[in-house]
Amino acid sequence: MSDDRVARAAWSALAEPGDLVAGALVATLGAVDALRLVVAAAEVGLAFAWADVVGEGAVDREQAAGGPGPGPVLGLGGVRLARAVERWSVRLEDVAPERDLGVLDAQGGSFVVPDDPGWPTGLDDLGAGAPFGLWVRGEPDLGVLLGRSVALVGSRASTTYGERVAVDLAAGAVDARACVVSGGAYGIDAAAHRGALSRGGRTVVLLAGGVDRAYPAGNARLFEAAVGQGGALVAEVPPGSVPTKGRFLQRNRVIAAGARATVVVEAAWRSGAMSTAHHAARLLRPVGAVPGPVTSVASAGCHRLLREGSAVCVTDAAEVMDLAGLVGADLVAEPAEPVGPSRRADGLDPGAVRVLDALPVRAGVTVDQVAARAGVTVGEARAALGLLELEARAARDGDRWRLAPA
Repeated sequence: MSDDRVARAAWSALAEPGDLVAGALVATLGAVDALRLVVAAAEVGLAFAWADVVGEGAVDREQAAGGPGPGPVLGLGGVRLARAVERWSVRLEDVAPERDLGVLDAQGGSFVVPDDPGWPTGLDDLGAGAPFGLWVRGEPDLGVLLGRSVALVGSRASTTYGERVAVDLAAGAVDARACVVSGGAYGIDAAAHRGALSRGGRTVVLLAGGVDRAYPAGNARLFEAAVGQGGALVAEVPPGSVPTKGRFLQRNRVIAAGARATVVVEAAWRSGAMSTAHHAARLLRPVGAVPGPVTSVASAGCHRLLREGSAVCVTDAAEVMDLAGLVGADLVAEPAEPVGPSRRADGLDPGAVRVLDALPVRAGVTVDQVAARAGVTVGEARAALGLLELEARAARDGDRWRLAPA
């Protein structure tokens, strides 16, 4: 294992995500020498440590310490750097990168760093705020996963409407061979992950804590399903790290930088999802927002983005893919059906309509997948599908179902 990889693992424990001073230091000196500087500074002071690390060729350490200091070289104020070193030094005693890497390896995980082929290059746009490395459980080639991905984000306090839209958008994105990215929280995030999984697709969960800590615990099975289906759990902090408010906010910048586009499905006026949208806009990534009922406070944030011109209105998966620039000749939306949705659903009860809406035009899906998309039980889905087949509205091929040809 390279010294750089171990040093980056140490930095991910030493500095909080998004620490610009740490990022500038590592970018200038390299992860190994930057770590040496902090260790030495804790013992002999910053000026002498800088002389030891950078001015090793000097005849006299006192003379080297009198040269250009680390602040000017890094483009930082000396006081700012000194305070940062003091902040990092407090954690030095507890930093154990070999231990953390061993824990991850025991779980079949990978620590992905910028020089790896699987590094998602979109994160480089964060500059000094880019992660030192990413702790991953699941598919380690994040470059492939995120290279064709869309982020679907929203509030934890979601409505049935918002969750249904998130499921539909995620399922449609998977149908277009895209990966769905979100933050693993309750509400819209979880619905987006579920929607992707229901179509047999891949989803990336960006966590605010370690990849070995299922947070929230209620989504533990969802996280395992994401890993088992070719997706990944990803974190900036080592295994065992607890999620904090600051880490949740910083996690949002990684979601925004990693995905090709960010769509806010449902968000109140003040929401973490709004933070993700603002990060995406600053990075010049496309931002979309789903409109909701004008009376719903749950969609006030989306309406604000649309009103301010910060986001494009999106209402279906085809528009999401177009926003992300991922629409090709093979991804053009299905041509309009000769029989419109309203006529196709004539005479059906609401449950059957939801099952009908969950059926794809071409690629068949299982009863379990239909139930997940429609938000009904497997038994209800099976009963509705039987009725729809009798009325020639659904077609079955083995254990898979789709819309019947018009």
